[in-house]
Amino acid sequence: MTRPILLLNCGSSSIKYQVIDVDAETVLATGLVEKIGLPDGLVTHTVAGEPHRLEQPIPNHDEALRLVVSLFSSHGPSLDEVVAVGHRAVHGGEQFRETVRIDDEVLAGLRELAPLAPLHNPPGIAGIEAAQRVLPNVPHVAVFDTAFFSTLPTEAYTYAIDAELARTHHIRKYGFHGTSHAYVSKKTAEVLGRDLDDLNQIICHLGNGASISAIRGGVAVDTSMGLTPLQGLVMGTRSGDVDPGLHAFLARERGMSIDEIDTLLNKRSGMAGMTGGTSDMRDIAAKMEAGDPDATLAYGVYVHRLVGYIGQYLAILGGVDALVFTAGVGENDAAVRESVCDRLAPLGFLLDDNLNGVRSKQPRVISQPGSPVTIVVVPTNEELEMARQTAAVLDGSV
Repeated sequence: MTRPILLLNCGSSSIKYQVIDVDAETVLATGLVEKIGLPDGLVTHTVAGEPHRLEQPIPNHDEALRLVVSLFSSHGPSLDEVVAVGHRAVHGGEQFRETVRIDDEVLAGLRELAPLAPLHNPPGIAGIEAAQRVLPNVPHVAVFDTAFFSTLPTEAYTYAIDAELARTHHIRKYGFHGTSHAYVSKKTAEVLGRDLDDLNQIICHLGNGASISAIRGGVAVDTSMGLTPLQGLVMGTRSGDVDPGLHAFLARERGMSIDEIDTLLNKRSGMAGMTGGTSDMRDIAAKMEAGDPDATLAYGVYVHRLVGYIGQYLAILGGVDALVFTAGVGENDAAVRESVCDRLAPLGFLLDDNLNGVRSKQPRVISQPGSPVTIVVVPTNEELEMARQTAAVLDGSV
């Protein structure tokens, strides 16, 4: 017997999806809808390693999901067996602190939260409503990126601004990439053969978007992303931390509007902003090898910021058992891991160069035997975590 769950991650112009048998924890199908709203839309549906493509205009999310259903009908697996649909919801605000079954009240709450995530929540809502129309006879569940960080203590999530303003507009640190940090923290305990409740971890989710968390006994006590996913580490196109006075400076000196400044910091900053448009760490490494000073500086800023956060979280936790690298850069870029750990070596982060150099898709320890801090690479699996949380709602354990 299987319990397939359809998982949807809806953006403004794309939908990523998977079907996972949550009991066997196996992937039955994956897919991607691209260029929604454009004349050259594309759906790629992959089953048993074989891709099936459909190219045509895709005007909206309803049509996108109708095409997805048609590909399931033609190439399998059957959606008749799906027991639930799990939806990635980026921002749950203060209202949604755990995974929930979607009803009219939940949809209304997501609409209220749209100002906190104007680029993410509206397309997510559109995807939920379209999926409900296409698959009306199964439960739909919302899995929130922010929920894992609802445990942050007050002093960690509070900004030092006017208290009444903060309360009125729900301005605080929320954190993102929560499904990844949740999955990786549990997987790390499994890999190390340790009890999650007794483990202090610092988890570095390093991809085009990047975040870091401090986890005590499986519970998040701090994280780098804030009210929005812009705060924190240097990312592919996002600046991460900057002086908040930068906004006023650019408005006065350049006459930039708040929207222009927001676009600058989210889409034209980070590694791409510092290197003239390059955000891929492999390309940056090649530029550094060729002696490019901008790429060398960008890499230095990236590592400096990351090391600083690790030191901060080491102090907050009062000691750490495991430093964990995950996501695209964290899992695959041995040079970044080496650069970070070399700076942290005096604090007990002792990397094994040979283990670090091994390329693998498996979770693995890469620190020296006897290292005071165990250094681990754990490939993330946000979709599996979503499936597990969706199943927990069905089983009544959430």
